[in-house]
Amino acid sequence: MTFIPRSEKTRQFIIETTASLFNKKGYAGTSMSDLTEATKLTKGSIYGNFENKEDVALAAFEYNLAQRNQLITKRMNEAKSYYDKLMVLPMIYASSEMSIFLEDGGCPLLNTGIEADDANELFRIQVTEGVTNWKQSLENIIEGGIEAQEFKTETEISKTATSIIALIQGGVFLSKTTKNPLLLNQSLETVKEIIQKITL
Repeated sequence: MTFIPRSEKTRQFIIETTASLFNKKGYAGTSMSDLTEATKLTKGSIYGNFENKEDVALAAFEYNLAQRNQLITKRMNEAKSYYDKLMVLPMIYASSEMSIFLEDGGCPLLNTGIEADDANELFRIQVTEGVTNWKQSLENIIEGGIEAQEFKTETEISKTATSIIALIQGGVFLSKTTKNPLLLNQSLETVKEIIQKITL
């Protein structure tokens, strides 16, 4: 039997209100009392719009990821060249735009991926899809840059995209864990160096 929420408006309110909570505390660390306190709704109201806490958490992850993606996509669409599109990533992760997002718990891909690694297959699948889409979008940009003769033809497309993602996610992890933003900045500088090395 398909679950039908009582109210799409209330469902969206719950998602937006609990998104930062799940991003900060994780699925396991967020209790039902946390959800009712954040939303000022009863347990019955929440479960009238979601099957269970896991359903709320999955929706919150999708919302957080969409917010992050929209921010990056907007800046990339404004870029004039493929080089500038790639440079959006180290620039935006060092900017106040992304820092506000990161202060709200960090990157949802990283947070959810770490928690779901061996504990929750549904979350792991969602994170895998998010990472795969991110990698594919970077590969498309690099391929476009090669065709436009902005990037070197010998560029290893998959390896370059993977390295950029790993450096950004690793930098976020290190800076959040150690409370030292310099570590993220150093990782982002390496991302810039990688992009500059493939540029003609």
